[in-house]
Amino acid sequence: MQPAPTLVIENLALARGDRTLFTAFSLAMTAGEVVHLTGRNGAGKTSLLEAIAGLRAPESGTLQAPVPELTHWIGHKNALHQTLSAVENLQFWCGLSGVDTAGIGSVLDRLQLKAARHRPSRTLSTGQKRRTALARLLLARRPWWLLDEPLAGLDVQGAALFAELVAEHRAAGGAVLLTSHQTLPEACGAIRDVSLT
Repeated sequence: MQPAPTLVIENLALARGDRTLFTAFSLAMTAGEVVHLTGRNGAGKTSLLEAIAGLRAPESGTLQAPVPELTHWIGHKNALHQTLSAVENLQFWCGLSGVDTAGIGSVLDRLQLKAARHRPSRTLSTGQKRRTALARLLLARRPWWLLDEPLAGLDVQGAALFAELVAEHRAAGGAVLLTSHQTLPEACGAIRDVSLT
């Protein structure tokens, strides 16, 4: 995996509908960094991640973001079809993304989903669904991770596993920008808090 290119945001303003979420927001990130985006509910954290991922246009300001091919975007919803199994959901995602499906089994094992891999997603626990969504991070190695509430639904063991993934990713030159209302595990390494409020 190539090191994450720099993300530069200057004086950014975002709106949702007719409501301005924030103005004059600036941020610069480089390879190996983990930034925890904080702020009250409705401050625009998710919208900012969407803008960086190219899913939302800013009102004004400058946004120099990585190209989508270098970015993983995982929202607070897991984007799983409820009638498909974990394996089938990931096969579908791989097909859309041009990713080899050969690693699905080992990735699900790494995320401790071996026993649940062939069950319909609707029967999985909240944490198992979240782990299935996070499996995409390992199936295609991309330098930028944009993660909205990645710890949602994870138990202590799941949070520790997530921290391992983050630590490995940053050691390989990756960068992570995430939101979380939960305390991030110390094993993630040094984390910079940036507030939208």
